[in-house]
Amino acid sequence: MMKSETGKTLLVAFLLCIVCSILVSGAAVSLKPMQEANKKLDVKKNLLIASGLVDGNATKADVDAAYKNVQPLLVDLATGDVIEGDIENYDQKKAAKDPKQNLRIDAAKDLGNIKFRAKVAKAYLVKDAGEVSMIVLPVHGKGLWSTMYGFLALAPDTVTVKGIGFYSHGETPGLGGEIDNPSWKATWNGKKALDESFSPILKVVKGAARTETEIDGLSGATLTAVGVTGTIQYWLGDDAFGPFLAKFREGGIK
Repeated sequence: MMKSETGKTLLVAFLLCIVCSILVSGAAVSLKPMQEANKKLDVKKNLLIASGLVDGNATKADVDAAYKNVQPLLVDLATGDVIEGDIENYDQKKAAKDPKQNLRIDAAKDLGNIKFRAKVAKAYLVKDAGEVSMIVLPVHGKGLWSTMYGFLALAPDTVTVKGIGFYSHGETPGLGGEIDNPSWKATWNGKKALDESFSPILKVVKGAARTETEIDGLSGATLTAVGVTGTIQYWLGDDAFGPFLAKFREGGIK
């Protein structure tokens, strides 16, 4: 009798496990489209925040309305050419981890300390009355504790910074985490990212900035600041968006 009862208990437990697993799997599958939509919305919102087109309180309706003025592009980083593809569903993070879609960065050029990058990147043109008012570039690189993901907005001259924002990182709150501080981010506006030969020159310095190519340092976060400098200089350089920006200046991209 005891063996029979034990068997029934185990059978019920087993069946419950099967039912629960089916329910959990079904919920995960049904929620995936919503999660993907929210992920895309978050990226758009952070792009617009970095560009100064919306603030952190923006609703989905606000984001959708502002994003109508944004033209996303797929860029072959090796040539700077705009290419065709499924831009809406292209995942640059996944591509950077895929041997078929990435490339190893030469150590001497790897200022962002990321080792690999996708061969194809997204870029965004913000338009006003049909004319480009900003170029927004996704950037990422290593800080002290984490990979920092963000957006850098440039004026149409490709030199002047219009805004910056890091939307994902694990830097220390109150120290390196100050890259999220609106006051610090505001100091980037109007700075010069490239020199007269269009080479990256902008850097985060120790203490207060003294020139138009310097950004105020982050107190107690020297290594995060070094990471931000390397990240920006890498993505604006010849190994990343440099060829694309050159073609834009030449009028080949509108």
